Amino acid sequence: MRIRFAAVVLVAASTGLFAQAPQGTGALSAAERAEGWRLLFDGATTKGWRGFKKPAFPARGWLIESGTIKHLASGGEPSPDSGDIITTDVFDDFDLRFEWRVVPGANSGVKYFVTEERDGPIAHEYQVIDDERHPDAKIGPHRATAALYDAIAAPAGKKLKPAGEFNEGRILVRGLHVEHWLNGAKVIEYELGSPALMAAKAKSKFKDVAGWGEKLKGHILLQDHGDEVVFRNLRLRELRPRPTQ
Repeated sequence: MRIRFAAVVLVAASTGLFAQAPQGTGALSAAERAEGWRLLFDGATTKGWRGFKKPAFPARGWLIESGTIKHLASGGEPSPDSGDIITTDVFDDFDLRFEWRVVPGANSGVKYFVTEERDGPIAHEYQVIDDERHPDAKIGPHRATAALYDAIAAPAGKKLKPAGEFNEGRILVRGLHVEHWLNGAKVIEYELGSPALMAAKAKSKFKDVAGWGEKLKGHILLQDHGDEVVFRNLRLRELRPRPTQ
């Protein structure tokens, strides 16, 4: 499938980080540029992205459309000619913000600390899913939206918009401290390498994955889970870790 490029209407967002930037265009405000923000997706091309363990962006499965990067549905299973996509750059301390939308019943995720030295794209994951309809979310809050997938549960009462509407996600990593945010509110936080995280790992599907739960410099990944999901306004600011006391 040929990647199509569409013109977009410049519409100002009303809240949060995106208040001074047009929705879906990948534009940064002057204030954001001064603060060190950079675009991970420019709203028009695949520049800065490629397939996991692939030299180029997938030829099929992903579509650049109206200022968004969209994964097309493929029956709920990743398609061999599509797959996960990763940033060409790697990061360790950062503030990542993004908007995402799933169709009813869809599942995806944003992963970080992604290394291609592992056999597959196993990493820390900010869960992106339809909590109301997808069976994986029904397993428990540790697999619901904004959770650290299969390890740290997202709390009840979080500010989640329904499938079909855009939500704002945020992943903050500074030193060993990590936070997940959803629509302007902090949902979870944890410390890399801590006893609490290692205990959660021991109960998860990652219990035998060497290095999971530890700090590393890695790619950001958008997941192909075989469902339709849309991302826009992906931007990142690299941070300096706080000095230890």
